[in-house]
Amino acid sequence: MTDGRVPGALQPGDLVVSRNRKWDGKAHWVVPGRYLGEDIHGWWIFQGAGEFCARPGAAFYTASDAVLLVPRHGDFVATFYDDSYPGDFRIYVDLATGHDWNPIKPGVTEFHMIDMDLDVIRSTKHGVFVDDEDEFEHHRVAMGYPQQTVDTMRAECAALFEAVDTMKAPFDVNGATSTSAEWFRKGRA
Repeated sequence: MTDGRVPGALQPGDLVVSRNRKWDGKAHWVVPGRYLGEDIHGWWIFQGAGEFCARPGAAFYTASDAVLLVPRHGDFVATFYDDSYPGDFRIYVDLATGHDWNPIKPGVTEFHMIDMDLDVIRSTKHGVFVDDEDEFEHHRVAMGYPQQTVDTMRAECAALFEAVDTMKAPFDVNGATSTSAEWFRKGRA
């Protein structure tokens, strides 16, 4: 039996397609990227500018590069943006569970997760905030989230808010020496 948290035989440059779904199994975002490598925080995926991202009812080509962190521990994934991003986000943390890597063929892997609605965001205009609390509350009832899952997500959200707010690595987005900066360099090489 393999640990769904560990990606297995990924090699730098491999295609990784992130397939997100909601608790009820409905499709959410599909985002392609290229595997960069791993560090103490987890596994890093480069999502280049001009990639096609889609979900039911919405699709777009990415406006800038981003890097995605799939953590070794924790119920989240984090997307990092730098100054090339035309919006004001620098970190977008999706609370998520059910992390699983699914090799499709050599050089192609899908990463699956269940998006749990809550997001912790670092914005250049609005600071650090939690988004979609109303969506979490609605889905908690409509999709029947178990109470233990609700409690875990709320606790994880509070811990992530503090980590992003205090810029604890890997959320240290303070320029060329930040954790994500090295992964941007590798992705753009």
